[in-house]
Amino acid sequence: MADVERQTLNKGYYGPSIPPKSRSYHSHGRGSGCGCCCCLLGFLLKLIVTVVIIVGIAVLLFWLIVRPNKVKFHVVDASLTEFNLTSDNILQYNLTVNMTVRNPNKRIGIYFDRIEAKAYYEDALFDSVELERYYQGHKSTHTLNPEFNGENSVSLGASELSTFNSEKASGTYSIDVKLRLRIRFKLGILKIGTFKPKVTCDLKVPLDSDGTSNGTFQTTKCDVNF
Repeated sequence: MADVERQTLNKGYYGPSIPPKSRSYHSHGRGSGCGCCCCLLGFLLKLIVTVVIIVGIAVLLFWLIVRPNKVKFHVVDASLTEFNLTSDNILQYNLTVNMTVRNPNKRIGIYFDRIEAKAYYEDALFDSVELERYYQGHKSTHTLNPEFNGENSVSLGASELSTFNSEKASGTYSIDVKLRLRIRFKLGILKIGTFKPKVTCDLKVPLDSDGTSNGTFQTTKCDVNF
């Protein structure tokens, strides 16, 4: 009997062991989030590089196929029949310019949506005119004929007045004609962009007064800046 009780006590004392509580570590969660961010950044970087490469290839192919060239402007003739400065700085003038516009491109046409011609003497603006807008096809030449006629007040300093008197004696004047343009390009059925190039023509124009010319005008190439 005593042995049975002893065995019963022993069984109660030596029961099954209690497993330890499991521990959770939050550091694993932080590490996983960091990994996801790195993957996302890597994906975005690869996407950006891919887009840049595709755009670069597209631009290269466009240039190889189209071969765009700058439009060329030349002043082939200029007639100046009056250019007089009064004592109160009123400039009286009559100037006609004959300008050619050459589109050398084989596949690109040009819409000239706005053409403004301005005339300057010694950086002083003395007149401006709006010219008719037009479309110019590929491999073609167009003529512009801005006319400046009238009188206007100009601000000339001592240096500019000295230059005017010197050129008056020689009979040839330094006049700048500038074009302010708004254009679009046409490639096939596509109309591309809106651009505002500036054209500057530095002219030496002989005065032709009463049928007597002081020289011959030389064809002048104009500078074109986009």
